[in-house]
Amino acid sequence: MSNALLSLCLSAIPSVDSRLDHSLLSTINMEVFKRAILQPGPPQAFALQTVQEVIKPQKQTKLAQDENQLLENILRTLLQELVSSAVQSGEQIMQYGQSIDDGETSQGHIPRLLDIVLYLCEREHVEGGMIFQLLEDLTEMSTMRNCKDIFGYIESKQDILGKQELFARGKLVMLRTCNQLLRRLSKANDVVFCGRILMFLAHFFPLSERSAVNIKGVFNTSNDTKYEKDPPDGISIDFNFYKTFWSLQEHFCNPASLTLASAKWQKFTTSLMIVLNTFEAQPLSDEEGDANNLEEESANFSIKYLTSSKLMGLELKDPSFRRHVLVQCLILFDYLKAPGKNEKDLPSESMKEEIKSCEERVKKLLEMTPPKGKDFLCKIDHILEREKNWAWWKRDGCPPFEKQPLEKKTVQDGAKKRRQKWRLGNRELSQLWKWADQNPNALTDPQRVRTPHIMEYWKPLAEDMDVSAGIEADYHHKNSRVYCWKGLRFSARQDLDGFSRFTDHGIEGVVPLELLPPDVRSKYQAKPNDKSKRAKKDESKGAAAQAEENQV
Repeated sequence: MSNALLSLCLSAIPSVDSRLDHSLLSTINMEVFKRAILQPGPPQAFALQTVQEVIKPQKQTKLAQDENQLLENILRTLLQELVSSAVQSGEQIMQYGQSIDDGETSQGHIPRLLDIVLYLCEREHVEGGMIFQLLEDLTEMSTMRNCKDIFGYIESKQDILGKQELFARGKLVMLRTCNQLLRRLSKANDVVFCGRILMFLAHFFPLSERSAVNIKGVFNTSNDTKYEKDPPDGISIDFNFYKTFWSLQEHFCNPASLTLASAKWQKFTTSLMIVLNTFEAQPLSDEEGDANNLEEESANFSIKYLTSSKLMGLELKDPSFRRHVLVQCLILFDYLKAPGKNEKDLPSESMKEEIKSCEERVKKLLEMTPPKGKDFLCKIDHILEREKNWAWWKRDGCPPFEKQPLEKKTVQDGAKKRRQKWRLGNRELSQLWKWADQNPNALTDPQRVRTPHIMEYWKPLAEDMDVSAGIEADYHHKNSRVYCWKGLRFSARQDLDGFSRFTDHGIEGVVPLELLPPDVRSKYQAKPNDKSKRAKKDESKGAAAQAEENQV
C-alpha cells in the first residue's frame, strides 16, 4: 500500500485523543444539565441560559438543525444515566432525587429535566418534538409499574403537549408511544391503565383525527373465543347447546362474513334461535336479579367470560351474562343495517325480515332481564342510535368537526347604516304585493306560467351530448331526475316521434335531432329499413281496418 493511501486511511479513523475529547465534552455538558436540574425556581429562570452554555448557538434564542440534534443526543444520554441510577438505588424512576426541605417536597430529577425540556419546546427555543422523543425513550426503559407514574406526568402536561406548535411535531411519536404501552399491557389485568391511555388519546387528538378512525371497518378477527369441542365426563348440561352457544362468538367476531355467504347466515340464525328459545324458556326472576345486582358489582372484572362447560348452568342464571350476549346481538344487527354500506354489502329482503324478527325477540328478552330491564334497553337503544351518526360521518370521509370562528367585521362609529324596513319583510315580497295592487290579474296572466318549447327545453342536454364541448359526465343534465321527467312530459305533448325513441335510446334519444351535431345525430336517426317496416306495418293496419269497415 502506498504512503499516500495509508495516510488517507489513517486520517479517516478518529484518534484516541479525539474520542476522549468528545467523551469528556459530553460529560461536561451533562454535568451542566445536572446542575440545572438541582436549581430551585421555575425553568424559565435558567433553562435558556443552560442551553446557551452547553451548545453556544449561532442564534441566541433558537437552535439550528445540527445544534438541535446535538442537544437531543446529550439529553437522551443524560436521561438514560438518570434511569440507570434510579434502578440501582431501588427507587421509583419519577421519585428518584426527591428531597424534603422545610416541609416541601421537591421534584425528582427526571420530572425536573422533562419540565425544562418542555419549557424550551413550548417557547420554540429547541425543536418541538424533542420532549416527545424523551418521553418515548423513558417509557421504553421503564417497567410497567414505573410507566404508570410516567403516564401520570404525561396526563398532567396534556394541555401544554396539545398546543398546536408542539402537537404538529410530536403527534405521531405520542401515538406510537401509547400504542407500544397498550401492546405491553394485559387486556385482562390492566384494564384501568388501558382505559387511561385510550381516554388520553381521545382528548389529545382532535375528534376528526383519521389515525384514530377505523376507516375501512376492519374487524379484530384475532379475538378468538376458545371453548371445549368434546364433552367432558360427568357434565350435567346439554353439550350440544353449550357448543351452539359459544359458536355465536365466531360470528360476532366478524359480522361482515354473514352477508357474503348465505350458508353462514343460516347457521347463525339457527344457532341464535336455539339460544333465544332457551333464554325464553328459563326467564330470570326478580330475586335472581337482586342477588346479582349489576349496579353494586366491583369495578374489577374480566373482559371475557370463562367458557368452561361446567360453568354453563351458573352463567345462564347470571343477568349480566345474558345482557352481554343480547347486546352483542343488537350490535351485530345494527351493523348489518348500518347506513353508508355499499349495495353489494346490504342484506337481502328475506334477511332484513329475519333481522327484524330476531331484533324484536332480543329486545323483549332484555326488557324481561332484571334488574331494570326497560331502563337498560332504553340506554342501549340511545347508544346505538348515536352510533349511526358516526357511521354516516365515516361514510362521508370523516370531515372535520371543528369550525373556524367567523371574523367579526369592525364597523366604524357612525358608519353603520340603518336597515330599510319593508312592508312584507323583504324587498321581493313587497314588490310582488305592489304589482298585485296595480294589476289584479297578475296571478292569472298566461305569460306568467307557460310550457316551454321542446327545442328550448332540450338545448342544455344537447350541449352536454356534444363531445367537443368537453362537459364532464357528472355535470350532465341527464343526471337530474326532475329535468328528465319534465322533458318527457313536454315531449309527450309536443313531439311523439322523439318521445318514441326513449324506449331504444333512453333520455338522450328524446332530444330533437335538429339540436344535435351531425356525428351524434346519426346515432339516433331511424334507419331506412326501420322506416319502411314501420310504414308497411301502418299500411297493413290501415288495410285491415278498411276491410272491416267495408264488411260492416
